[in-house]
Amino acid sequence: MAPEDHEGATSLLQSFERRFLAARALPSFPWQSLEEKLKDPSGSELLLAILQKTVKHPVCVQHGPSVKYARCFLSKLIKKPSGNSVTLSESTAIVSHGTTGLVTWDAALYLAEWAIENPAVFTNRTILELGSGAGLTGLAICKACYPRAYVFSDCHAQVLEQLRGNVLLNGFSLDPHTPIDAGSPKVTVAQLDWDEVTASQLSAFQADVVIAADVLYCWEVTLSLVRVLKMLAHCQRKNTADFYVAYTIRSQDTGKLFITELDRAGFSWEEVPPHTGKLFPYEEQSTIVILKIMLTARHGV
Repeated sequence: MAPEDHEGATSLLQSFERRFLAARALPSFPWQSLEEKLKDPSGSELLLAILQKTVKHPVCVQHGPSVKYARCFLSKLIKKPSGNSVTLSESTAIVSHGTTGLVTWDAALYLAEWAIENPAVFTNRTILELGSGAGLTGLAICKACYPRAYVFSDCHAQVLEQLRGNVLLNGFSLDPHTPIDAGSPKVTVAQLDWDEVTASQLSAFQADVVIAADVLYCWEVTLSLVRVLKMLAHCQRKNTADFYVAYTIRSQDTGKLFITELDRAGFSWEEVPPHTGKLFPYEEQSTIVILKIMLTARHGV
């Protein structure tokens, strides 16, 4: 890098750092200058440096701006190199309308990051997401991993309403008669109650991959999820589907019952190695794991 280019990059980094730590309005950031710098082959290094000077800055980790501000910043930053961003409407309350599904939880962010680093798992495949919540994970996969079709699902009416809004907000159509642009997946939002869904209903989705994030929060829900996995395994007729579940370990019991029930049902599973990049703001101290469960068709499930 020429001396004048290095000086310009340093000045740009300082500008982003000062504005972010002061929580200045996002339009005040030097976005146009950043776009010019990203035309250089070393643009990816500049983006990583900006992340280190903003959301991963030691001061920000301890006393950073609000999560909403950080997410808006990251959404705008990510859009610069890729042309894609995820816009999300969600509740500001952890529990709202009798559900926790109106906000995005850490494991959903973690799973989205892993998916972006492992797009081949989802490319040109049909994905069924269980307990989609606000929809961030699925929207990230739809924009970055090029699935053939994506089915968001949840059971709470208010969550489904918000979910449909977020899908439309990000430029996807829910009208089955609307022509799909090349490279864009067919997107569906489905009401799916784990205690009432039938094997025939699950079979109709024809999912190649099934995912879920932060759904292991009580034993009743865990048992219901295993029930759904048994039905999914039973209705697989062509290829073996894989199920990826991400969850935050909040106590020693988190995930323990789930693994016990998986073993009892005869499912093969393995822990997915952690990914390297962090794109979204969540608790650094959080211990989040992703399990891969092979939904192999078996008799007697």
